[in-house]
Amino acid sequence: MTEQRLARDLGLTPGILPPGNLNAITDVAGVRVGHCTLMEGDDIRTGVTAVLPHGGNLYQDKVPAGLAVGNGYGKLTGVTQLLELGELETPILLTNTLAVPRAAEALIEWTLTRSGNEKVRSVNPVVGETNDGLLNNIRKQALTAEHFWLALESAVSAPIAQGAVGAGMGTVCFGWKGGIGSSSRRLPESFGGWTVGALVQSNYGGILQMDGIPVGKLLGRYYLKEALASSPADGSIVIILATDAPLSDRNLTRLARRGLAGLARTGAAMSNGSGDYVIAFSTAESVRRTAERRQQVWAYPEVSNEQMSPLFLAAIEATEEAIYNSLLAAVTVRGYQGTIVHALPVDEVERLVRRFRACQA
Repeated sequence: MTEQRLARDLGLTPGILPPGNLNAITDVAGVRVGHCTLMEGDDIRTGVTAVLPHGGNLYQDKVPAGLAVGNGYGKLTGVTQLLELGELETPILLTNTLAVPRAAEALIEWTLTRSGNEKVRSVNPVVGETNDGLLNNIRKQALTAEHFWLALESAVSAPIAQGAVGAGMGTVCFGWKGGIGSSSRRLPESFGGWTVGALVQSNYGGILQMDGIPVGKLLGRYYLKEALASSPADGSIVIILATDAPLSDRNLTRLARRGLAGLARTGAAMSNGSGDYVIAFSTAESVRRTAERRQQVWAYPEVSNEQMSPLFLAAIEATEEAIYNSLLAAVTVRGYQGTIVHALPVDEVERLVRRFRACQA
């Protein structure tokens, strides 16, 4: 098995801000990620990815959150309450389109079993999805509650498995194998020293660009090629942004919108059948909505509007690189009805990067 190479291994360093130590969403203190990958027979290629904002009881210590929608062709469960209250009270699960109801049910059950939730009578599960029906026999609905629990219970604050894992097992991006990707950016101390991390489930189309290099054109695979019909652009992406900056839900919504700017940098078509969603949350303890704080008038320090621009840039850069990593980490997968989706040819991409960097020298 060849060693996995990510964007920075090929000389792709989008933007100007440095990554965190792991270059992943788990650089944001407290954030945990877990996967459950399901490969059965010759037709099941799917899975679950869980993102937990912190390791405590999230229902009791809710975190502020915001949402941005690029194109709304999707099945994002829990969206109206998230928008209304500006907070998350459960982890976020990512999975395939037809598994959303089961994921929501499993997330409710998991939340009700947490110590301290014995009197809870309402839960707002947040579940995102993309459609993996090209590689996965999605109509079998193979995922069960056990798979969702496994992703939740296995979540850790550690380096993240990327590529064709978890909810990215069956996805396709720009005609190549997509998947789960992650990256992070750390601000200088003069701008707060905060971290922004991104995790993506990439499953969309367009004309791939990598750090300004027209990779899709040069490799001959892109939307509208050959009489406008050879490479479909429909698909979806879910982007999760986490930060330790103390942000209000209003500024988290603004931060989420910048995830769409990072998506655009990669050449996304954001077509009619694409669901493009960004959820952003803050892990800062000072802005957590604890049970005690929810019962009183409560003031807290937060990042001002004038201080948001560096965080916006961090979100854009982390999202862009996370998408590249979702492609570069993926492997070729054979699935439903013998369909084969090839991995992005990493060696060819590396040659293109070297060629373009030499021209810039």
